[in-house]
Amino acid sequence: MLNLLKQLCALSGVSSWEDEVRDFIRAKAEPYADSIRMDTIGNLIVFKKGKKPTGNKLLLSAHMDEVGLMVKRVEEDGTLRFDTVGGIDRRILIGKTVYVGQSHLPGIIGSKPIHLTSRDERRQAPKLDKLYLDIGARDQAEAERYVRPGDIITFGPEWQEFGNGLLKAKAIDDRVGCAVMLKLLEEELPLDCNFVFSCQEEVGTRGAFGYSFALRPEIAMILEGTTAADLPGVREDQKVCVPGDGPVISLVDGGTMYDRELFETLRDLADAHGIPWQVKRMVAGGTDARTIQRSRAGVRVTGLSDAVRYIHSPSSVAAISDLDSILKLARLFLQRVAEEA
Repeated sequence: MLNLLKQLCALSGVSSWEDEVRDFIRAKAEPYADSIRMDTIGNLIVFKKGKKPTGNKLLLSAHMDEVGLMVKRVEEDGTLRFDTVGGIDRRILIGKTVYVGQSHLPGIIGSKPIHLTSRDERRQAPKLDKLYLDIGARDQAEAERYVRPGDIITFGPEWQEFGNGLLKAKAIDDRVGCAVMLKLLEEELPLDCNFVFSCQEEVGTRGAFGYSFALRPEIAMILEGTTAADLPGVREDQKVCVPGDGPVISLVDGGTMYDRELFETLRDLADAHGIPWQVKRMVAGGTDARTIQRSRAGVRVTGLSDAVRYIHSPSSVAAISDLDSILKLARLFLQRVAEEA
């Protein structure tokens, strides 16, 4: 599981440019799938038969895309101006190594030198139009030989295990969900399942519109990464969840009221099998569940998330122990749905 997540986090998959991630997942899933296809918008839909034929009753979903940046224009001096793709705190950008385009051209994000800033400027994060990307080009002509407006920019793929069972990487949100689904695909399933590796979640759950209507599930489980905010100086009621305290079972977030009965099922399964679990202490974030739930006449939705510190940054942090707990609880949920089908 850990090695699989490491491979997934190293891939580039900013929203609408999920090709690299999708190709990797397809190769991993094909030996176990009964059918596999990509829809018009770019979702990868994998179907696997289980012991009990239930058709489209259950859908599992995790998004392939990650937050990143996009080139807006090339300046005369060869530097690049850019915008964000998905929700990124611009305070984390200065000085970061990033990679541009499909060739993964390295560059550094810079800003005005500190000695040239005013006192007011030092008190707040620079706006995006005050930042630039330096790829080492001497002028516009040289830069345009390698880069064009519209090229995607990704954070560096550095992976590190540290401290008391923690790991650091980019794109843990939501390669952790993709890793869990790939591991489930390797197993004999208790019922038929559709596994959707979705696209463009980070820019408004756009991929979910198509597949939720096309697949017509009765129940959908979303496997995700979610913000932790368990940091010094943060009030207890604002600490959303904690890495290492187990899977976050979804009850409510910024876009969804999750199915109460399915929440209680996950809670009871975790308690019965000694799996630590938690809920969000503060309403925050959103997932593909908000779109799936509202499709057709409505869909029952539930979710399991990994608590991720410094989410949407190149240094996202999660607890290794939570990975196996999420996989175990998801497996138990599939079995329960099969028993009640």
